[in-house]
Amino acid sequence: MPKACYIHIPFCKKKCKYCSFVSFNNLNLITGYVYSLLKEINESYNGEKLDTLYFGGGTPSLVSVELLSKVVNKFVLKENSEVTIEVNPDDCSFDYLSGLKNIGFNRLSVGSQTFNDDLLKLIGRRHNSLQIYETVNNAKKAGFKNISLDLIYGLPTQTLQMIKEDLEKFFSLDIQHISTYGLKIEGGSYWGTHNPDNVPDDDIQADMYEGVNDFLTQTGFKRYEVSNFAKEGYESRHNLTYWNNDEYYGFGVSAHGYVDGVRYSNYCTLEEYMEHPTKHEYGRILNEQEKLEEEIFLGFRKTEGVNVNKIKQKFDVDFESKYKKILDKYSDYIIKTEQGYAFNLKGTMLSNEILPEFISD
Repeated sequence: MPKACYIHIPFCKKKCKYCSFVSFNNLNLITGYVYSLLKEINESYNGEKLDTLYFGGGTPSLVSVELLSKVVNKFVLKENSEVTIEVNPDDCSFDYLSGLKNIGFNRLSVGSQTFNDDLLKLIGRRHNSLQIYETVNNAKKAGFKNISLDLIYGLPTQTLQMIKEDLEKFFSLDIQHISTYGLKIEGGSYWGTHNPDNVPDDDIQADMYEGVNDFLTQTGFKRYEVSNFAKEGYESRHNLTYWNNDEYYGFGVSAHGYVDGVRYSNYCTLEEYMEHPTKHEYGRILNEQEKLEEEIFLGFRKTEGVNVNKIKQKFDVDFESKYKKILDKYSDYIIKTEQGYAFNLKGTMLSNEILPEFISD
């Protein structure tokens, strides 16, 4: 039974050069889109009490507080639910952030990416570094006590020193969570068809990742997933839903969900979605082997790793005996934990090479 929900808000004033997510700049359709969302929720949501509710994008902070409240009010939330919204630093006045807090949001994910103004311009962001400071300070004044910032490493012309300077500025803001992402140039992005110059190579990106990990773990943050660091008790409960392989709703254009053993995805164009908001474009029931493989892949994303007892209960599989050859082969990268097995830092960096072997077994 799903106890988490993702809402996709697919609007952006313009697309950043690295972004391949589904987003649109026809902001005049925001109101109509929200009413299509409400139709989908009315059709599919069964009234479960939710642990987490997450508004992602796109740029959810382009939507008015009044419209957002119509969506939030459709759900039954537990008293201690985590309710997150992604915001852009140039969209966030104190009044807007206060409005978000008043309608039930209690966690912010701020699309900061870097404090380097030259890099922000290069990658096509609309904000500057000063606006990041202003957003975080306004959010604190509005009552937010759970704030996450994004950091991208591996950007064109970016150096290890630039990463260090970014991390020091992140740390100075006294936030609770940082998501870090290595640049991946994908086909659906501007850079996918216009290759940028001076992109750090894989070895330098690996050095950057290690540097990020070292700095954050020495300053009170714990890495709990490949790309995510949090102070104690501030891990993203919503994203842990995905990595724990639990079920969740997904509403909106291109949203994915996992309900009653069915993985589904919605239409990827505004026209199709708004015409058929209660229909999925794709859906299929996973077989037991696929569910097991997802459990392993997602479990290894977390620093706590895969839980062998959970795998035994769910799939009647003895993980240690079934995958002994792989565990032995990669013993320099996979460590034994109290609950099962996890990647060490080097294993995390090589996970894309190691994990496929759990499928071929």
